[in-house]
Amino acid sequence: MNFTRPQEECGIFGVYGHPEASNLTYLGLYALQHRGQESCGIVSSDGGGLYAHKRMGLVADVFGNPEIFKKLPGTSAIGHVRYSTAGASVEKNVQPIMVDYSRGSIAVAHNGNLVNAQILKAELEAYGSIFQTTMDTEIIIHLLAISRTNSLVDRIVDSLNRIKGAYCLLFLTESRMIAVRDPNGFRPLCLGKLGDGWVVASESCALDLIEAEFVREIEPGEMIVCTRDGAIESLFPFKKVTPTPCIFEFVYFARPDSYIFGKNVYMARKELGRQLAREYPIEADVVIAVPDSGVPAAMGYAEESGIPFELGLIRNHYVGRTFIEPAQSIRHFGVKIKLNPVRELLKGKRVVVIDDSIVRGTTSRKIVKMVRNAGASEVHMRISSPPTSYPCYYGIDTPNRKELISSSHSIEEICRYITADSLGYLSEDGLVSSVGVGGTEFCKACFAGDYPVAFPKPVDKPQMGLFTEEDYKEHD
Repeated sequence: MNFTRPQEECGIFGVYGHPEASNLTYLGLYALQHRGQESCGIVSSDGGGLYAHKRMGLVADVFGNPEIFKKLPGTSAIGHVRYSTAGASVEKNVQPIMVDYSRGSIAVAHNGNLVNAQILKAELEAYGSIFQTTMDTEIIIHLLAISRTNSLVDRIVDSLNRIKGAYCLLFLTESRMIAVRDPNGFRPLCLGKLGDGWVVASESCALDLIEAEFVREIEPGEMIVCTRDGAIESLFPFKKVTPTPCIFEFVYFARPDSYIFGKNVYMARKELGRQLAREYPIEADVVIAVPDSGVPAAMGYAEESGIPFELGLIRNHYVGRTFIEPAQSIRHFGVKIKLNPVRELLKGKRVVVIDDSIVRGTTSRKIVKMVRNAGASEVHMRISSPPTSYPCYYGIDTPNRKELISSSHSIEEICRYITADSLGYLSEDGLVSSVGVGGTEFCKACFAGDYPVAFPKPVDKPQMGLFTEEDYKEHD
């Protein structure tokens, strides 16, 4: 896979107690498409059974035929959009996962990544488990099936107490929907109300689309149980830890119109740009953004610096993830098909280019050259986050460390590589102060290498002892 920037994670959406559950879930996934474009799926419940439709592809393509929704009946549904962080991008890994086991039917949708997945999978297989996918999410299903507790809530709690890492989860049975956010709260998850029904979404922008009322964010370590009487129960069944939500959600992943971790994303990104202008001022004629995620930060940089902001790079919004490249005679084709400079704005100008991050540096290099070829006299690159020097293990698909340019090169070396006249990254302190959520200790592992949840080393053979024989016996 050719990484040029961090890849999206996943998005989950669920509706409980509404006659248009599947249709609303489709719309919710549409709003969350930015979190994953590889595959999507919906599982619904009519109180007597579960029904699924899931495929590789975008939401509009997978659910383009209205007849599909006749096969997704019921007043409850959960959905998922996926970009693989664990497990290959193939049909069998499309979520939600739906299974039948001794206690009935259950479906699961997962956003995140389990850091002890390999160890758990190896031991489960040693005791006889057979896996149908290569996703870490399936491990949760196996743990739930072997739990010796009786109630569904207790079985979920028992299973999640065995895993480590990042997870926002939606469980759906014939009668209940259960939402869970991991104790660290790495990924966002919110609760909404629509009529007499409840809605759960990765981001609040999905609630806006279906005109659901934003109730609140689901807390780190919280479990929300929706039942047939229309009520919800809030539980905190896990050991309490200091929450460490992912600060990169503000930098790049979340949609600007979403409200996450106590703050609007657009306003946070704009402040990132203002702080970047304070830390790395430059004499220039125009500020432009690498669209789309760099736009709010560029506007903030322009406001703080007094340099005019212009849409100097135009993005083609109709480019998919794959396309047929021509012969090498068209240089930098991959970037050119997505971005095109407005020469009249850039010719003879000293240009400040704002982007959210640099991963390998190859895309930044092409953008700088594109702007310079459009006639810019100077090109100054400004990045609205610190250098990304470490991979993420909590649900963001980043390259390994040796492929991250800032892990082995100084800022001066990166500047020379991307052929910019100057380069400035926002400081870590500047990032935290710009986000401005009082008292929150964010996960900044991708910048500093300090991982809030330790991850075990990979194993070549099962490490017995996590489970006992009793775990694998059938229980009434």
